[in-house]
Amino acid sequence: MDAIEVKNVSKRYGRVQALDDVSFAVGKGEVFGLIGPDGAGKTSLYRILCTLLLPETGTALVDGFDTVRQMREIRKRVGYMPGKFSLYQDLTVEENLTFFATLFGTTVEEGYDSIRAIYSQIERFRNRKAGALSGGMKQKLALSCALVHSPSVLLLDEPTTGVDPVSRKELWEMLLMLKERGITIMASTPYLDEVRRCERVAFLDHGRIRGIDTPEVILDRFSDVFNPPGIEKGAATESQLTENVIEVEHLVKAFGTFHAVDDISFTVKRGEIFGFLGANGAGKTTAMHMLTGLSQPTSGTGRVVGYDIRTEYEQIKRHIGYMSQRFSLYEDLTVAENIRLFAGIYGMDDDEISRKTDEVLERLQFLDHRNDLVASLPLGWKQKLAFTVSIFHEPGVVFLDEPTGGVDPATRRQFWELIYDAAQRGITIFVTTHYMDEAEYCDRISIMVDGKISALGTPDELKQRFQQPDMDHVFTYLARQATRSSN
Repeated sequence: MDAIEVKNVSKRYGRVQALDDVSFAVGKGEVFGLIGPDGAGKTSLYRILCTLLLPETGTALVDGFDTVRQMREIRKRVGYMPGKFSLYQDLTVEENLTFFATLFGTTVEEGYDSIRAIYSQIERFRNRKAGALSGGMKQKLALSCALVHSPSVLLLDEPTTGVDPVSRKELWEMLLMLKERGITIMASTPYLDEVRRCERVAFLDHGRIRGIDTPEVILDRFSDVFNPPGIEKGAATESQLTENVIEVEHLVKAFGTFHAVDDISFTVKRGEIFGFLGANGAGKTTAMHMLTGLSQPTSGTGRVVGYDIRTEYEQIKRHIGYMSQRFSLYEDLTVAENIRLFAGIYGMDDDEISRKTDEVLERLQFLDHRNDLVASLPLGWKQKLAFTVSIFHEPGVVFLDEPTGGVDPATRRQFWELIYDAAQRGITIFVTTHYMDEAEYCDRISIMVDGKISALGTPDELKQRFQQPDMDHVFTYLARQATRSSN
């Protein structure tokens, strides 16, 4: 008997066909990947298997139990870890774990053997609120909560989105350890290195299964989606090679005795694509908050587009763009309304807003969607719109904080074409990312470890200096030298 059997399952939300006659099976003890672009139907399928949604047609069985008629039995046997951590941010580590154990009718003590190898890594932080943990630590806690009732099937819906490469590798080492205990694992992920760790994968697209096979076969067969061709960046102009847009000297941000940012210095030139990398807890976000005027340094100096980060942070905010992984768009406004709102905040006049809105919508091929609510757009569309809004006023620099998290490779490539176009127009790109293939697209990269910049240079220079084959290996080599815990 298979651990998971899905037979002709369909699910519709109004006019949207989320799942369309989906069928597949997962063997007991198998590590099975479910991959596909945003909006493909992956989350709907997970929720059906977890008994959180009912299929409209077809049947789904987990360990032989029907998801409609035998919900109670399935909930005893399934562990579910959604992409956006299912944790209560204002509860402590221990309180979260206790809550989930109680939910499943067990106790932490009874289930401790199931989670010992994972939970022991964060147990010393048991009195810390979940909201204060790094992405990697939240990941371990969420996995512990999903395993505390000793499930036989583990369902993981993009659990590593927004987590640094080292923490991602650690999670997959834990998953392979769980496989050895006979637990069936079904996981979705946008990271190709994780896809290759699965024994088989199903490619779900627009609600339909387009193929099921080994990772190598599927990635090769659908290379247009998962391995799109690289992109070329045009040569920088002479002014872009000489004009500094960001200048930082001996910047420090301390919280008591803890130096989140510990004496960093660097410059970024006009039109440069500057990658700002580091593991969770390395100090990237704190540094970005100072550069964008959201917090002031403890010591050191910095200038962004000519303004002092200590005294002229309000001017900085008006002359930069910013885009986070959570997208700074209003879901209940239309595409055009979002553009008008943000353009008005940046001080643009109505005539200029109207003219540029038409130009932008045509370039994005969004003209037919100008009156669509943002909430109705696929993630990749929201991402491209959010970036366009962030540079609508032609800022001197745009800060991108993990802007492509959870997005498939083909859509990420389209996004980077927008980045290259902006850089060619002289806009400086300051970007953080956990995709190391994106690090290769940057002109220069800095890698932070323990609040300091451990390496700075072009991708080729860093690979040569540390004698590593690619940026993923460079990052892992440096990040594993960290001495402070990413918590």
